[in-house]
Amino acid sequence: MKPIANNYSFFSKTYEKDLAIADELNRQSSRLTTMRTVTFILLVFSFAAGYDGHTVGTMAGILLLVSFCLLVRRHSRLKKKQQFTACHTRVVKDFLSRFDGSWQDFADDGSALQNKDQPQQIDLHLFGPASFYQYLSCARTLRGKKRLAAALTTTPPSRQKIMARQESVAELIGQKEFALQLLAQAAQLPDRHDTTELLNEIEAPLSQGSHAIVRYRTAWILPAITLLSLLLAAFTVVSWTIPGLLLGLQFLLATAFHQHNQTILAPLNHLTHELHFYEAIFRDLEAADFQAASLSGLKLRLQTGQASGSLHRLAALTDAVALTRNFFFALLANTLLLWDCHMAARFTRWHELASGNLREWMDIWSEFEVLLSLAVIGQTREQWTFPELKDGQPSLCARDLSSLLFAEDKAVPNDASFTAGTCILTGSNMSGKTTYMRTLAGAVVLAYAGAPVCARAFSLTPLHIFTSIQVNDDMSLGISTFYAELLRIKQMVTFSQRELPMLICIDEIFKGTNSADRIIGAREAIKQLTRAWCITLVTTHDFELCDLKSPNDLPVTNCHFEEYYEDNKIKFDYKLKPGRCQTTNARYLLRMAGILSSE
Repeated sequence: MKPIANNYSFFSKTYEKDLAIADELNRQSSRLTTMRTVTFILLVFSFAAGYDGHTVGTMAGILLLVSFCLLVRRHSRLKKKQQFTACHTRVVKDFLSRFDGSWQDFADDGSALQNKDQPQQIDLHLFGPASFYQYLSCARTLRGKKRLAAALTTTPPSRQKIMARQESVAELIGQKEFALQLLAQAAQLPDRHDTTELLNEIEAPLSQGSHAIVRYRTAWILPAITLLSLLLAAFTVVSWTIPGLLLGLQFLLATAFHQHNQTILAPLNHLTHELHFYEAIFRDLEAADFQAASLSGLKLRLQTGQASGSLHRLAALTDAVALTRNFFFALLANTLLLWDCHMAARFTRWHELASGNLREWMDIWSEFEVLLSLAVIGQTREQWTFPELKDGQPSLCARDLSSLLFAEDKAVPNDASFTAGTCILTGSNMSGKTTYMRTLAGAVVLAYAGAPVCARAFSLTPLHIFTSIQVNDDMSLGISTFYAELLRIKQMVTFSQRELPMLICIDEIFKGTNSADRIIGAREAIKQLTRAWCITLVTTHDFELCDLKSPNDLPVTNCHFEEYYEDNKIKFDYKLKPGRCQTTNARYLLRMAGILSSE
C-alpha cells in the first residue's frame, strides 16, 4: 500500500518533464505562426495572379487556402495542448508546494465553507489559513469543494462509507500520473465552477414549438429544397422566383420562432469551453481500469449513461449555437438553413435522452474531486497508514502519529493509547500539549473522511468529537471567554447523556477565571465527563487536578510534556511521557521576554 519511489522525486521529475514539453510546444507554435503568415501572404498573391487571368495562380491559391485552413486547425489543437500542459504544470507545482510548506499560500483555504455552529472546525484547524482543507483540496468545482468540506466531519459516518472511500483513495494514491491527468483536465475549468443554475435550467421541462416543425429526421428537407432551387436557378433551370419564395418562407419561420428558440436554447448560453473539459474528464474516467469496487461503480454509472459521448454532443451543439452570436452568420444561417430551429430540435432531443443524468454525472465528478484530494496525503507523505476501524468499547491508539499540518521532516511523532476514561495532560508552556490534542483529533477527522493519516499505525472506534481549545469571547452577544467555554463544556455534558461514544479535548480548562473557582469547576466538569463511553483529554497548568479521583471505576491518568535546558536556553522534545509534569517555565519565558528581571 505504501509507495516504493520517493514521492518528492516523482513530482520534481514530472515538473521538469512538463517544463520541457512546454518549451517544445512553444517552439512548435512559433513555427506554425511563421508558416501561417507565409502561407497567407502567398495565398493573397496567388489569388491576385488568378484575378489577373493566370489560371495557375488560382489553382495555387486554392491549394494554399486549404493549407492555411489545415495550419489553423493544427495550431488550434496545439494551443489546446499548451493549455493542458500549463494546467498540468501548475497542478504538479501545487503538489511540490506541499513539500516545501508554500501550500499555506494557496488561495483556497475553505474559510467560506466553515460552519460557525461547529467550533471543532476552528479548534482543529479544519478550515482557514494553514488548515487541513487548504493542504488537501484539489477540488475545482464548487460542488467538489462543498463535498470535501462535508467529508471533514467530526461526526463518524457509516463504516461502509469510510471503508469504501479508503479503498478508492488507496487506489488513487498508487496512480499518481492518472490523478495528475484528471486534476489537469479539471484545472482548465474556472475556479469554483458552479453548475447549479445550469442544472436547474437543463432539468426544467422544455416548451414544445419549433422542433415540432423540423423533426429530427426531416429537419433538412426544407433547407435542402431551398439550396437545390438556388443551384437550379443558377443554371437557369428554374426561375429565381422559386428560391426567393423559399428563402422568404424560411426567413419568416426563423423570425416567427426566434423568441421561442432562444428560450429553449437559453441554458446553452451559459456554457463555452467548460463542456469540452467535462467531456475529457469523463472520457478518462470511462476508460480507466479501476480495481476498487466503489470506483468501478462510479465508472459504470458514467458508462451506462454514456456521459462523455453525451457531453460531446452537447458541447458540439453549444459551439454551433454560439456561432449565431455573429449577426451576419445568424441572418444567413437562419435564412438558408433554419439554423435556430434545427438547434432547438437537436437540443430537445438531447434533453429527452440525457438531461436527467447530468446532475448525477456532476455529483460523480465531485466525489472524485474528494477522493483525489484525500489521496494527496499518501502522495506527499512518506509515512502514512489507513486507520483501522474497530468495534466495542471506545479506544484510540496510534504509533508514531504526527500532524499533517507540519513538515514531515520537522514533525515529532507521538504514540497514543486511550480507552474510556480521562487523561490529564500537564506540561510547561509551548511544550506541545495543545498540538498533541489537535493532532490526535485531526487524525480522527481524516479517518472519518476515508483518508490515510500520518502515522505508522492508527486504530479507533467511532467517536463523536467535541473540543474546547480556541475559545473566544463575543462582544456582540455579550459573551465572555469564560462563559463561552462554559457553553462548550455544557454542550459536552448534555451530549454525553445520550451515551454515544465521544472524544473530548479540553485545553487549559476554565482558564478564564480565578484559580480557586477554576479548580472547583474543573474537578466537577471532569467528573461529569468521565464516563464509560467517553475518552476525555484535558490540559491544565493546575497540578491540583493531577490528584483527581475517579467518580467511578474508569481511570483518571496523567501524562505530560516537559522542557530541558542547554546553554541557558529552553528546549523541548515534544514527546508525551507518563505521569504528571514536575517543572514549569513561565518565569524563564517572562525573563526572556524582558517582563521579569533576571535578579
